[in-house]
Amino acid sequence: MAKDIYKKLAKHLDNLPGGFPSTKSGVELRILRRLFTPEEADLALKLTVLPEEVEAISRRTKLDSDETAKRLEEMARKGLIYRIESEGKPPKYMTLQYVIGIWEFHVNDLDPELINDMDEYLPTLFDFETWKKAPQLRTIPVDQSIPVELEVMPYEKAEELVKAKEKIAVAPCICRRERSMVGEGCDKPLESCLIFGRGADYYVQNGLGRSINQKEALEILKEADNAGLVFQPGNAQQAGNICCCCGCCCGVLRTIKRHPQPTSIVSSAFVAVADSSQCDSCGTCLERCQMEALSLDDEKVIHNIDRCIGCGLCVSTCPTGALTLERKPESEQPKVPKNWREALYNLAKERGKIGVLSRSVIKAKSKSARFSTSK
Repeated sequence: MAKDIYKKLAKHLDNLPGGFPSTKSGVELRILRRLFTPEEADLALKLTVLPEEVEAISRRTKLDSDETAKRLEEMARKGLIYRIESEGKPPKYMTLQYVIGIWEFHVNDLDPELINDMDEYLPTLFDFETWKKAPQLRTIPVDQSIPVELEVMPYEKAEELVKAKEKIAVAPCICRRERSMVGEGCDKPLESCLIFGRGADYYVQNGLGRSINQKEALEILKEADNAGLVFQPGNAQQAGNICCCCGCCCGVLRTIKRHPQPTSIVSSAFVAVADSSQCDSCGTCLERCQMEALSLDDEKVIHNIDRCIGCGLCVSTCPTGALTLERKPESEQPKVPKNWREALYNLAKERGKIGVLSRSVIKAKSKSARFSTSK
């Protein structure tokens, strides 16, 4: 029974927008066995992409409401499902995709075995073609790299994204933490992941991060820029998070970095431009670039545009102005979804999962109704 339940859960997760594809080695099932007990896996199957109160979920289980509530809360605190709380209202629970989702919520309980399994699974989990069409993250430039005359939308500036938020939390970067646990980490700031709104509530309530104000968040962005970290907010104009990422630890950047043309993978509106005649061969840009897009030839900077992700890290510290940031042609501008719901819908659509998601919700609602009638 336990073996079958993990296969069912894997299929359930693969039907969600983020996906959870199968492998020949079965590493995805090993990951689920490490994270979920059989009972938790069975309960996770009863949840849908729509947030629901305990009573509705309880009707689809063989448990009473009190026991269902207890187990759901335990699973939410373990980062296996998502909890939404509104003042004066009962909490609601919903299913959670593996990435971005379940994996990130295990920043405080990683172990080498889980990390090794994730390393093995990442090449299968990260599908380049899907990411090109419906990325979960996008790249935006550091503010100092943007010329005054360049028109920039508010959602293209990390500082403006922060200033638009009231609830903010900061959490440790799971990528740098897990790399350090297997002896491959770097010395860049660990506490650097910003989460907004209800997501911030979830992180604080579950001990995954701490609440901060806008001033503290802006200081974290400044520190991240100084450390040469790439700003990657969620792929929505109303972003729910900003990740500050390095090319040596970040699972997304590490994977993209292996591609011969990273610029074709990322969602970025900008690209760096090099004027080698202005270069004094200081080499600062080589250290800052997370995609190895820059090199020196005859003591002059050479820019491989196929590897540029438009983060602006090379521009903000160039002492001579040899490197500048430009907006890509309109035909190459990525369309940024309005919010995370639209982003997830686009992702599900690209993976051909819209119909599956709709049927699963209808089936769950129908089952709840039957249980309610029979009681």
